[in-house]
Amino acid sequence: MPRPHGFTYEQRSANSVVITHQGRAASTLRGGRAEKFLAEVESGDAQLVMARWTGAYKFVNERTARNHPRNRR
Repeated sequence: MPRPHGFTYEQRSANSVVITHQGRAASTLRGGRAEKFLAEVESGDAQLVMARWTGAYKFVNERTARNHPRNRR
């Protein structure tokens, strides 16, 4: 599975974070979730953390599974 890339985040007002993927808004976090995200993104691989928080890490696996011979009809 390729490493996630193209994610950025912007910390906005008091407790708000906007995560974008290739220039498009992917998720907005507020309050406690934003604080947890910021703590996690500073301590780990930022791209992987952002992909996980937006749910975008699933897409490659789903595409691969759909094309597997046993899943074709």
